Amino acid sequence: MKKILFILVGMVCTMAMNAQNITVKGTVKDTEGSLLEMANVIAINNETKGIDAFGITNTDGKYKLTLKSGAAYTLKVSFLGLKNIEELFTAPEDDVTKDFVMEEAPNQLDEVEVTYEMPVTVKGDTIVYDADSFSNGTEKKLEDQLKKLPGFEINDDGQIEVEGKTVTKVMVEGKDFFDGDSKLASQNIPANAVDKIEVLRNHNEVSQLKGLTNDEDNIALNIKLKEGKKNFWFGDITAGVGLDERYLIHPKLFYYSPKYSINIITDLNNIGELPFTMRDYFNFTGGFRNLNNRGGTSFSVSSNDLGLSTLQNNRAKEIDTKFGAANFSYSPTDKWDLSGFLIYSYSKTDLEQQRFRRFTDPDNETNAVGDEEDAYTNTLQKSQLGLAKLSSTYKPNENLQFDYDALLKSSDGEENSSVLSIASTTDQIYENKSQKPISFNQNANLYYTLNDKNIFSVEAQHLYQDEDPFYNAIREEQPFVGIVPTDDSQSNYNINQAKKVETSKVDAKVDYYYVATPKSNLNFTLGTIQSHQSFNSYIFQILDDDTTLDFDDEELNNNNVSYNFSDLYAGFHYKAIAGKFTFNPGFTVHSYKATNEQLGTAVSDELVNIVPDVYVNFQMKKSQSLRFNYAISRQFTDINSFAQGYVFSNYNSMYSGNRDLESALYHTVSLNFFSFNMFNFTNIFANVSYSKQLDAFKNSSAITGINQVSSTINSNFADDNLSFNGRYQRTFWKLKVATGANVSYARRNNIVNLERSVSESLSQSYNGSVATNFRKAPNVEVGYSYSVNDFNNGGSKTINYTDKPFVKFDAAFLNGFIFVADYDYYHFRSKDGTSNNEYDFLDTELSYQKPDTKWEYSIAVTNLLNTKSLNQASFSDLYSTTSQYFVQPRYVMLKIKFNL
Repeated sequence: MKKILFILVGMVCTMAMNAQNITVKGTVKDTEGSLLEMANVIAINNETKGIDAFGITNTDGKYKLTLKSGAAYTLKVSFLGLKNIEELFTAPEDDVTKDFVMEEAPNQLDEVEVTYEMPVTVKGDTIVYDADSFSNGTEKKLEDQLKKLPGFEINDDGQIEVEGKTVTKVMVEGKDFFDGDSKLASQNIPANAVDKIEVLRNHNEVSQLKGLTNDEDNIALNIKLKEGKKNFWFGDITAGVGLDERYLIHPKLFYYSPKYSINIITDLNNIGELPFTMRDYFNFTGGFRNLNNRGGTSFSVSSNDLGLSTLQNNRAKEIDTKFGAANFSYSPTDKWDLSGFLIYSYSKTDLEQQRFRRFTDPDNETNAVGDEEDAYTNTLQKSQLGLAKLSSTYKPNENLQFDYDALLKSSDGEENSSVLSIASTTDQIYENKSQKPISFNQNANLYYTLNDKNIFSVEAQHLYQDEDPFYNAIREEQPFVGIVPTDDSQSNYNINQAKKVETSKVDAKVDYYYVATPKSNLNFTLGTIQSHQSFNSYIFQILDDDTTLDFDDEELNNNNVSYNFSDLYAGFHYKAIAGKFTFNPGFTVHSYKATNEQLGTAVSDELVNIVPDVYVNFQMKKSQSLRFNYAISRQFTDINSFAQGYVFSNYNSMYSGNRDLESALYHTVSLNFFSFNMFNFTNIFANVSYSKQLDAFKNSSAITGINQVSSTINSNFADDNLSFNGRYQRTFWKLKVATGANVSYARRNNIVNLERSVSESLSQSYNGSVATNFRKAPNVEVGYSYSVNDFNNGGSKTINYTDKPFVKFDAAFLNGFIFVADYDYYHFRSKDGTSNNEYDFLDTELSYQKPDTKWEYSIAVTNLLNTKSLNQASFSDLYSTTSQYFVQPRYVMLKIKFNL
């Protein structure tokens, strides 16, 4: 393995150094001697007529180009409002300095004269990338294209990140593309349809509020299509077959015109390609945001899902999926826009897992460990997911805007598991879980500009959620003696739990902005959060004769709870720009009341609280900043933590709420550095944050063997969390170099068997990669990541390491052939030697498309090395877990694609 990596690294270096290159650098000035920032300098090869190099001047007016020695070029320099420069130039054998002086344009027409496509242009807060300038012909989808652009990444969840920030919105031709998610765009928009990629920094959908709010973390993308893709249907239809009855059907159709757009995506396969996962469903926001993001209150409605098993890197022993989605936009008038989408996903998944779990020492003895469990699990999971959204924006003039959005989410999930648990005793367990939650979220927003000094916004959001999870466990061993009063004369213990949770939550606020000067404004806020929840659950046993034994103890086995939460708040913030600094301090006054009613009585928690927050931005340069944030927030939990009757979490875990819970207080401070240098395409971002949690919500757990019973308390001890993440990326001619690090430390106080237990965790992850981007040569990306997870709980210490080198290769050859390969190698091991596993995955595809035809033929092999399983490790305050997770075998697919 090491030999292969050294060979590939050598290939990267050899290809990068194959031609003799020289550097041309210098400055661009105007006739008065002023240095010009953001001037464009390109070198067009006179033989190939293509752009060999380009540069954008920095704040000192400097540019730099890497050219082939001896080649003849045409150098072109452009800057808005100045006359273009065009010169013939032959690259010498040695580096050379060449300065340019630009004259005023004789008329405005020269400003818009375009005789070539700049690879990158900058227009204020917008960076525009010309897609073809970064392509080599092997790209199939938008994701492939984005990975080659400076500053872009695709994270582990498939979401697009630009300059270290997650993209919050993707548009095509200015129209929303499945608002609230960037994964569907990156994995489905055809690369050959993309003309320009616009990065909209400091994005705000409400033009009246731009500059009044802090939008530095808001990044949106707008995809501009090639001329031949507008006003015509485009896309592709892919079909494939393989051995063992494997199949793939994947049509994608798109239509864009100035008045309306339609996007249709479908995907049916049984080869493990998941276009939409359960994790995607729960994370899919539909563009809805938190109205109280800096108000100082943290109150969110938790999901009552039963913890259905999630896939590891979208892999499982068997996966069958069916997916369909449609997105539309329509403009009835030039003042009114409508948009929306429908998403449906079905999946049937077989999972097989072997798990070893080591529990915390229940007696809290130093260097002692608790019981250990080996568990062998086979699971069949079926899920149906549905989402529907409708949005409307009405803007009769530049001073008034009204928005309305409605999002419906519904799912139907079922999971059946067989668990062989081997601990102090052996227990055969059959678990059955089902749930059909539904939620309806809607918001209405009004923005009105009275005049240059006075701006108003009214925003309201309502959430309705209905959840009905059902749990069943059939066991040989009697579970939770003393809590669940089972009839032990039966052949087994058939325990069932029904639960229903309803939520109605309203968030509303009014903001008034007074623009005192062009560089300062005042913001006054009045708002409220009102929530009502009901929680009902009961546990019962099915006897051998199919009759039902109800457990009637209201305090132990049943819940009938209502919970009301109220937050009335008023806030004030002042924003001012002084030189390179932006200051935005403020505070919010809250009046809280939380009341839970159960067991015939009510318990209330009332509080008046003032919470400050401070935002400071030091804008060193146009694309370089240092930001400081400090905030205090008060956290409230929802009804799930108040319901005192016991509920099952899984076969060896039960939970009981605490009706006397009070709120917790969080202090958070962060420092964020960002730099994006267009001169040498260097992208740097780093963030360090620290939080201290007072009166934090903590689990008080009692452990007996492998069984744990937990409840939530307000801890008397503070918890601390410190984290750092950073990334460095730079382009050297045809090489893209990237490295990054994520380090987090947490110190938590837990209560185990009525005694304090302190746990500490230190997680470290480091990565680096080098990738080529040749237009007429094969490209290779070689990378390596290394992670360490160190967990110490009451003296019981566990340390695991994971090495992951990877290689990606793509090549276009013989006028129509494309070959791509993706290889990942994993080495997972523990410091104590109890685990030491190695496994790898290799996916390849060879395709052929004759030039000027619409048909493409390919053969693809998934898991070419036929790896059977992967390994993983996780930690919690109660136990550490290592597991072996079985995955799909090798699949060979013959595919055919028709491009519309």
